[in-house]
Order: sequence, then structure tokens, then C-alpha cells
Amino acid sequence: MRAERELTIIAQDPSVRAGPSGGDILTTKVTIPYEDLSAGPRGYRVHVVDYDASQRVFYEPAELGRDADDQFRNAPDQTLLTDPAFHAQNVYAIVMRVLCRFEFALGRRVAWSFRGHQINLVPHAFCDANACYSESDHSIFFGYVPTAHPDADHPIVFTCLSHDIVAHEATHALLDGLRDSYTLPSGPDQAGFHEAFADIVALLSVFGVEQIVGRLLAPNSAAADDQIGKERLEVEALKQSVLFGLAEEFGQEVSRFRRSALRRAVELPPDPDAPEDPRYEECHERGKILSAAVLNAFLEVWLGRMKDLLSLPGDSVPLQRAVRDGVAAAQHLLTMVIRALDYCPVVDLHFSEFLTALLTADYELLPDDGRYKYRDALRKQFALWGIGPPYILGHEDAGRILEEGIWERPKDEEKLRYEGIHPESLRRDPDEVFRFLWENRKTLRVFEHAHTVILSVRPCLRIGPDGFFVRETVSEYLQILDLRADQLRELKINKPEEMPGDTPVRLYGGGVLIFDEFSRLKYHICSRVNNADAQGKRLAYLWRNGIRDSDGRYGRSDGSPPGQRFARMHLRRDGQLPKEEWDA
Repeated sequence: MRAERELTIIAQDPSVRAGPSGGDILTTKVTIPYEDLSAGPRGYRVHVVDYDASQRVFYEPAELGRDADDQFRNAPDQTLLTDPAFHAQNVYAIVMRVLCRFEFALGRRVAWSFRGHQINLVPHAFCDANACYSESDHSIFFGYVPTAHPDADHPIVFTCLSHDIVAHEATHALLDGLRDSYTLPSGPDQAGFHEAFADIVALLSVFGVEQIVGRLLAPNSAAADDQIGKERLEVEALKQSVLFGLAEEFGQEVSRFRRSALRRAVELPPDPDAPEDPRYEECHERGKILSAAVLNAFLEVWLGRMKDLLSLPGDSVPLQRAVRDGVAAAQHLLTMVIRALDYCPVVDLHFSEFLTALLTADYELLPDDGRYKYRDALRKQFALWGIGPPYILGHEDAGRILEEGIWERPKDEEKLRYEGIHPESLRRDPDEVFRFLWENRKTLRVFEHAHTVILSVRPCLRIGPDGFFVRETVSEYLQILDLRADQLRELKINKPEEMPGDTPVRLYGGGVLIFDEFSRLKYHICSRVNNADAQGKRLAYLWRNGIRDSDGRYGRSDGSPPGQRFARMHLRRDGQLPKEEWDA
């Protein structure tokens, strides 16, 4: 049986053309695991269901056999633009590619957030300028709209043909499966994290395609041995030709609705006061900080990889070398960004904690930071925005800053109790993990009066750059504490001044327990439910912005109908929902 399958996709979106003067739509081939597909295509993780609710049309399910890609390998543009079977193949291949990147980075299978194994992809779901993931429908929906250009190749713009949009929505779905608690009411950093993370993964995923990087670096280049001037490989030049170029190409059609979030982020001058600036409190503005820091770190590493080449005599360098270095930097950083999720707190995430998770997860596989110093670049770019590695979790009172940005490991003198704990069960059994947590609640300073539940137990096998393996078990727990506002003082938590004393309040806490290959605790990464300072800031932010819990599971933050949180998030970002409706 074949291990892999090659499928043709549109490299970015139909506005990006191959050749020195326009030409055909730029396509590429992606490699994904081979599986025995049924019509749709329908595989073990993805099911394409092509129903158009606006037109009430059900398209014939696409058949992708063993050599199904042959029909689109040299297909004319008109086929790519109009054939529903190709649209189905495009979304299937891109979502599977993103899923494979997540599973490679995390060293395990990644589940969706709902009870089920297959997510539905709907390429022509509705006539609307939107695309969204809906957890209650187990689906990702892609809209379509008339083009703004009367002389365009085709009068309809399909969001399902944009690599960026498909990867963005797939990331929402995967992040929701890994951390559905990140949609709980919290502070501005966590509110902005979902959109920023999806944008970062989408951009770095696109930069993993050599054809698109070469096209953006040198639009008029056609030959493999072409050169590129060194002046075009400086930071500001790369922003214009690559990051801005991507936003501009994308903005010709689809991004006229999406408002080019990538461009807005990279345009921002670094501001160390931004995290405390009220202008950056709104979640979409907040997300730009994270996007800008990671994207500029990517540019710094890319140039670092070409440092020796750029120092040679002459005014130009081989274009293909610049392209390969950019692709390698994007793929490595994408793996780091995804892998960091396991080292992030379960609730109340801050950008400083995400930075520390980036540094820590990478340190576990590569203690010396390697040749190209990805961690140094991330430290530098986050610092320009006033973000550094936070306090040592579990030692907030000490207020110490981590020199290497690494969570503190449990100390030997703390004498964690392993009596009666079965190492094998600790790698797979939530009850065994809860017993460990309960037996060590005082040592780990877990608040025992809150409702506590183990969310997951995930064995991982990570592969380092040197080819060696790191085995870990990642377990997550959530704590919930319901009380009245006038009871907050018992936990020394400040109540917002105008909040009535009988207002029902829900506090969230939780943590991540990372065990080594011998089932010994390596890290405890937590957001304490009784952390007075953190909970006081969270409540003040939620009260100030009118964000409250509803009756949904663990609470929902925006009053959206079930499953529509991400659709409304995109409408709010694009200016199609008024702020008061979003915050109500």
C-alpha cells in the first residue's frame, strides 16, 4: 500500500499567477498520507460535503481514486476556478496538510473538539463574504461572493480556493480541539490568541510552499538559476515584497472582506507599552501584537540563515537559495509554534506565557538553540513589544524572571508523592492522573475547594533536529469555582467597584502536568483559580467590556448561538458586526 498521496492545490489564491507576466494560476503539489478515500472525498479525519445552502444545490461528491490527481495536474485555469470536484480536492488536501503539521509537531494524533473523528468541509456553503469553523456542526464552511472586477476570469470568488483561508479555519478547528478552554471568558491576550494563532499558522503554512515564496520574492523570474539582488533581501524590503506582497495578492479578491490582517500586523512599529495601552485591549487589535512579534522573528531568522551568503562579494545571490532558506525557516518556526501549545496554561493565557512555552518546548528538544538561534529571535521580537518570559509558574510571590524562559521543574526537596501511583496508567488514565494531582495538591498548591476535572491525557513522541526522541505525557486539568461577587474578598480578590454583591461570578483555573518517559513530573504549568491578582484583573476586564458567562459548557463569552462563535469573530473583525452586538 502506498504511504503518501500527491495532490494539486492552488498555491495561494487564484490571483497569484505563474510566470514573469501573469500567466496561469500558480498551483503546487502537496504530499499527505495516503488513505483509502470514499466519494466526497471522505477519509478517516475529513469529509467533504458540498451542499450550497444559498442555492439549495448538492454537488456530486468528488471521487479521488488511487491516481485521482491526474485529472487536475495540468488542468486549465477555468477548470480550477469552476469545477466543484477540484474545489473539494483543494480543501481536503490543505486541511489534511495542516493536520499533519500539527500531528508531526505534537508527536501524536490530534482530535477535533467534538465527539467524532471526521470534520465536515463545505466548499460552497453559502453566498456570503465569510468562512468559518462551527464546532456544533462539526464543520468548516466556506462562502463565495461575486468578484469586484468585471473583467476577471470568473465572476465568483470562492474562499475555498484560498490556501490562507482554508489553513486559517483548519487551525481554529484544531486549536479548539487542543484547547477548547481558550474560548472561555478571560483577559485580552487570550481573547486575541485564537485569531492571531490561526493567522500565524496560515502564513507559515503558505511559506512552506516554494512556488509562492519564489513568486513573491521575484514576480518576474522564470528561470531556476535566476539571481536576486541583495537589496531585496533586507528586512524592510522583505516586508514589502513578501509579507506585504502576500497581503496584497490576497487582498485583490478575498481579503477585500478580510481586511488584510497580516499586513496590518507587520506594519505596526514595535511598542513596548502596547500591552498596557487601552487601544490594544480589543481582541483583534490585541492579536496583532502576537502576529507582529512572530512574523518579524521569522524574517530575522530567514536573514540569519542567509548571513554567510549575503556576506560574499557581489550584488546578488541565487534566488533558489533565498527561497529554500525562507521555506526552511517557516517550517521550523511553524513546528515550534504548534509544539508550544502543550506547554501553555489551560486558561487565562498571556502572550508572555506563550513566549515561555515556545522557548521551553523547543529547549526540551534542542538545549543549545541550534545554529540559527530561533529562540533568540523570538525573545528579541517579543521584547520589542514589552513582552518577556513571565514569573516562574508556581512561584508568583517571588516575582522572579526566568533567565532562559523555562518553566521551573519540581524540586527534589518538594518530595512529590508517587506511592500507589501506577506509572503505566499515568500515561493514559485520567483517574490515575487525578489521583496524582490530589495526592500532591498541597505540594503543587492546587486549590482543593474548586471543582477539578482532568481534561486529557496525551502521550507524545517528539523528534528533535538531531533525530533523537523525547517521550512525554501531557495531562491537562481544569478548575471551576462559582461564587457571588461579595465572596471574592474571602480569596482576597478585588471586586470591580460597580459590580453588585449578588452578581454570580465564575472563576477558572487549571494547569498542565508534563511527565517524562518514566512518568515523573517535569513541569507544572498552571493558572491558579485562587490567584488574587490574576483573577482580579480578569474580572475587571470582563466587567469593563460587558462579557459574561452564559449557560453553555464551562461558559461562553459572547452570547453567540451554539457553534457560531468563530463566524461572529470573523464578522466582528471585518466590521460586519457592531461592537455593542459583539460585546453584549
